[in-house]
Amino acid sequence: MQAGADLNAASIFFGPLIAIRKWLRYRELIFQLTSREISHRYRGTYLGVIWSFITPLLMLLIYTFVFSTIFQARWGDYIHPGQGMPQFALTLYAGLIPFVVFSESVNRASTVILGVPNYVKKIVFPLEILPMVAVGGILVHSLISIGILIVLAYVFTGTGSYTFFLLPLVYIPLIFLCLGLSWFLAALGVYARDIRNGVEILVQMLMFLSPVFYPVNMVPKQLRTVLGINPLTSILDNFRRVLLWNEYPDWILWGIWTAVTLLLALLGYLWFMRTKDGFTNIL
Repeated sequence: MQAGADLNAASIFFGPLIAIRKWLRYRELIFQLTSREISHRYRGTYLGVIWSFITPLLMLLIYTFVFSTIFQARWGDYIHPGQGMPQFALTLYAGLIPFVVFSESVNRASTVILGVPNYVKKIVFPLEILPMVAVGGILVHSLISIGILIVLAYVFTGTGSYTFFLLPLVYIPLIFLCLGLSWFLAALGVYARDIRNGVEILVQMLMFLSPVFYPVNMVPKQLRTVLGINPLTSILDNFRRVLLWNEYPDWILWGIWTAVTLLLALLGYLWFMRTKDGFTNIL
């Protein structure tokens, strides 16, 4: 029992160092696979990468029309007189970008190993980098959406956010969250094939339980604590702060959720590494 406990402790403390060393060794492979992931996304289509611009713009137009025109939704003090529709659209879009990264990452995760059985059976391959590749490709597409947002913000408001340079820091807890869940779901998806359906339902529910379409101050006070335990609440808010509102992130919440999601990423990685030896018996 003592030896087992010591082994678990060693995994927790030295696992990240071993993983980082391994990722550095495979950095070229990760880069190549991520590039292929991006190029394959629209291979065979007539418009190609242009869909990366069309899709988010169409989503933005539909959501803006429904919530700001039909439901007359507003975003509090951040909406200035005469700019209600454009600023609501930008605010909605700024929150939608990180949520799409999260939703695509976790929806993809449960099949990322199932989709490449040859990697599992026939060759020696570092399977743990596959969730990283999937998340990396999704992050690159999110940067395209960020570029669209910056251009639209300048067109509608004539100014930009001076805190934009903090965006890489705001991405950190989102990346840890996506990686941790991706490693966990990628391994679990091999053993429980129907996990994908459950994840899709939970993501759809989470879309309306996160402040994507509404500000936190619109939620009844007795429910804000529940909303606060959702890491996406802080992540979405900080994206809007640095991209649109020219504000610094909430550093306290950023620090808390960065630590929590880092732990989640570590646990997800350890879970994947502990369970991957059984993949060949299932696939």
